[in-house]
Amino acid sequence: MDWLEEELRRALAREDPPAGFERRVRQAVAQRRFPARQWLAAAAALILAVGAGTGYREYRGRVAKEQVKLAMRLAAASANRIQTHVRGVLQ
Repeated sequence: MDWLEEELRRALAREDPPAGFERRVRQAVAQRRFPARQWLAAAAALILAVGAGTGYREYRGRVAKEQVKLAMRLAAASANRIQTHVRGVLQ
């Protein structure tokens, strides 16, 4: 076995946890629990963000629709003016 394999075997060897490890882990987990109010506040913030994003997307859709309608009116007016001019020239 070469030196790298030996180092890996030693580094990955099973070791028993130190005394009190389980108690310290349980305490750390217990301290990190969120009370119900914090969960509700986080849920409310998420709902508000999603609602605001959806509302903004609908607003941008309405703006784009109005821009397309304006462009169509301008194009129709230009086409009508050109058609009138062509008819006048052909008569």
